[in-house]
Amino acid sequence: MPEDLLKSLGHTTLGSRLKRLGERLQAQTHDLMRDLDGPLPAVPHNPVLAALDRHGPMRVGDLAAALGQSQPGITRIVTALKKDGLVAVRRGSDDKRVSTVALTKKGAALTGQLKARHWPAVDEAVRGACASLSGPLLDQLAQLEDALAEMPLKDRVPARSRSNNGGGTA
Repeated sequence: MPEDLLKSLGHTTLGSRLKRLGERLQAQTHDLMRDLDGPLPAVPHNPVLAALDRHGPMRVGDLAAALGQSQPGITRIVTALKKDGLVAVRRGSDDKRVSTVALTKKGAALTGQLKARHWPAVDEAVRGACASLSGPLLDQLAQLEDALAEMPLKDRVPARSRSNNGGGTA
C-alpha cells in the first residue's frame, strides 16, 4: 500500500486531511441515510435545513454566517433545495439583492423526518467512531480515519434503528 502522503506530512497538510475526512464522513453519512429510507437531500444540504428549522426564515447571508460557509456556497445549496420544493425564496421588497429563505411544507415535513430518525442515527454512528479517540489531534485524526475504514457509519447503527420505519428516534 502506498504511503499516506497527507498523514506523513503532519500539520503541513492538516487542511487537506480535514477536507478528506469531511468528504469521507459525508459519503458515509449519505450511505447511512440512504439505507434508512432511500433518496434524501444531499448531505451538505442538511445544515441549511436544520438552520431554517431552528431559526425560521433567514436571509442567505445570515444562513452563511450561521453555518460558517461562503455565501455563494449557501446560494448553490438554496437553489438546489428550491428546485426540490423544500424551500421558498422571497426577494426583499426594498433591496432585491437580499433573499429570505424559508422551509416549504414539504421541506418542514422532510426536516421533521430527518430530525426524528436520520440525524440521531448519524450522531450515534459518528459518536461511536469517535468514542475511543485519544492523544494529540493528528493521532486522533489517524484513529478516526482508521475507525471509518474498518467500519463505515452505516454499520455502526444497530439494525433496530435501520429497520425502524415508524419515524421515531434512532
